Amino acid sequence: MSETLRVEERGDFVLATLDRPEKRNAIDQELVDALHALCARLEVERRTLVLAGSGGTFAAGADIAQLRERRADDARKGINTRCFQRIRALPMPVIAVLDGYALGGGAELAYAADIRIGTPTLRIGNPETGLGIIAAAGATWRLPQLVGESLASEMLLTGRILGADEALRVGLVSAVLEPEQALERAAELAARIAALDPAATQATKRALLAPASAHPELELEEQAVLFESPEKVRRMTEFLERRGAKRPAREAT
Repeated sequence: MSETLRVEERGDFVLATLDRPEKRNAIDQELVDALHALCARLEVERRTLVLAGSGGTFAAGADIAQLRERRADDARKGINTRCFQRIRALPMPVIAVLDGYALGGGAELAYAADIRIGTPTLRIGNPETGLGIIAAAGATWRLPQLVGESLASEMLLTGRILGADEALRVGLVSAVLEPEQALERAAELAARIAALDPAATQATKRALLAPASAHPELELEEQAVLFESPEKVRRMTEFLERRGAKRPAREAT
């Protein structure tokens, strides 16, 4: 078990906390390896994942000491990129609770989540060009989808960092809450997801992640599978029975 990633069972979800507070949870190779191991588990178990950081920081970036030693071959391996792609592709939703700094690789990990919840101290962005590199682990294609091309270009080309209020205003996070309440909101969302049909949730996520060229045929095929599902029949039957039970007597006759 990695000492850099604390994994806890929380009923409806798995909570994974980046736990290198002395390094502001900088993403190093050990943490990447631990995230891959967690993904391998959740690809099979298919549970919602909540990502958080310890010590009042989500992740202040990649580990600069390790980055400095990496060369062209390392860049082409996409060490962080492949890890974040795997997190993005998990079958069930990923919720990120962003407290404090979410910079560089930490921001890109946050962009890979399906839902992001911020705290008032959130500072999120990509200052990579100031270090002589680019944001190559997802920011150049995910951030424009999240905030639009104009703002994404400004953030990536100037290193602009967004605070919590602006991140909320542009839709980069869905809510801004105090740290304890942010984690509670993540748990509430996970509970709501757990109450839904897992097959329908997974189909919805696949549709959300698909390229524009795949629509609408992808949705129609996903729906065709679900239309044959016994769970669909069960849930719709229960819905109709509940509605019938609530209908006033004169309306029912």
